[in-house]
Amino acid sequence: MIKCFRPLERRKKKPCEQKTYVGHWRREALFMQSILIINGGSSSIKFTVYRVGEPLKRCIHGSMDRIGMSGSNLTWKNWDDTHEHTHDIETNDHRSAANTLIDWLVKQDEFTKIDAIGHRVVHGMKHTQPEIVTQDLLDELYCIRPYDPDHLPREIELIEAFRHHDSKMPQVVCFDTAFHSTMPRVAHQLPIPRRFETKGIKRYGFHGLSYAFLIEELERLGDPAATTGRVILAHLGNGASMAAVRDGKSIDTSMGFTPTAGLVMSTRSGDLDPGLAPYLARTEQMSTQHFYEMVNHKSGLLGVSEISSDMRDLLAAEAADARAAEAVTLFCYQAKKWIGSFAAALGGLDTLVFTAGIGENCPSVRARICDGLNFLGIELNEGRNSENADVISSGNSRVTIRIIRTDEELMIARSVCHVLGKNPTLY
Repeated sequence: MIKCFRPLERRKKKPCEQKTYVGHWRREALFMQSILIINGGSSSIKFTVYRVGEPLKRCIHGSMDRIGMSGSNLTWKNWDDTHEHTHDIETNDHRSAANTLIDWLVKQDEFTKIDAIGHRVVHGMKHTQPEIVTQDLLDELYCIRPYDPDHLPREIELIEAFRHHDSKMPQVVCFDTAFHSTMPRVAHQLPIPRRFETKGIKRYGFHGLSYAFLIEELERLGDPAATTGRVILAHLGNGASMAAVRDGKSIDTSMGFTPTAGLVMSTRSGDLDPGLAPYLARTEQMSTQHFYEMVNHKSGLLGVSEISSDMRDLLAAEAADARAAEAVTLFCYQAKKWIGSFAAALGGLDTLVFTAGIGENCPSVRARICDGLNFLGIELNEGRNSENADVISSGNSRVTIRIIRTDEELMIARSVCHVLGKNPTLY
């Protein structure tokens, strides 16, 4: 584990304020009206306000994009709106974006009813459950920033911005790595000298909130594989990964120590020969930072096609541009390989789920991935697949193939309700 010390002003604690904070939780946990969910990305922030009830009701949903760049926008939609609202904003970083968002939220009627805030945190290290934000937890997240430099610093900024606005507002963090904590040791291990494992270097896996939601949805839909079967979950979006799930528990996943590993993604390379880094250092004088930027922001679909990181653009261009065609082919080929690998790890397959932007909305990509997997019992119904139907497998398919629209924000909201409503320390 990395040793670190936060600046003194960050580490200063106020016991009397902490006591008041806990008291606030005790008063409000039973009477929550609304929850604000914050899902911060590397250059965007998604936000949703849910009215607490059975079921949770989405009241406002929106996003801020292109943070730190020109053309940044705030887009939102109320539950009863027929169209989205948009206006231009100026943001230098996630902290200023959070302050802009807070300034906008306080003008909304629903904001006065918010009693708690939930955050997605990409890397949780040893944390396997959602947790209430405390100064100790923030200090720990601050220390593990080197494990996830693209996400953790920004996520901390968001938490601290809302904490500065209202120090008594309870905040809950939900870790994207937590779902994969059930993986067996062999799936966590990296084949490098053992001493590095004591420093927290191992395979973690990500997209856990999405996967947790999908398993809950499978169970709600009555699919027995959700609790007593073999499932492959394919989260195919700008970030892409797969998870192998047996009896509702993750046993393996394609991402590893970082979200760069695994499948080909929009701008991430996925798995690479580690010998490439020293080779490019020798022949191209490529620094570690430049290599990091290349494999995370200039590779994947964008790097291969030299056109776009968006699958929709590549599908539209592939007939006339061989580079676009090769990028799409490589994406589908690697996804097919991972399905075969995970079917082997699971000892067979009962249900295959496609989700996220590409998985939910690209019939031709799903068809190419599934083509040739009949030996695993995977057979698509072409008509239902072209319609993006809920179940797209044929009547003869031994494997049920589904499309489920993921909802990380709803999963976070459920976790906030559970933590603040059931945590025994709150009563």
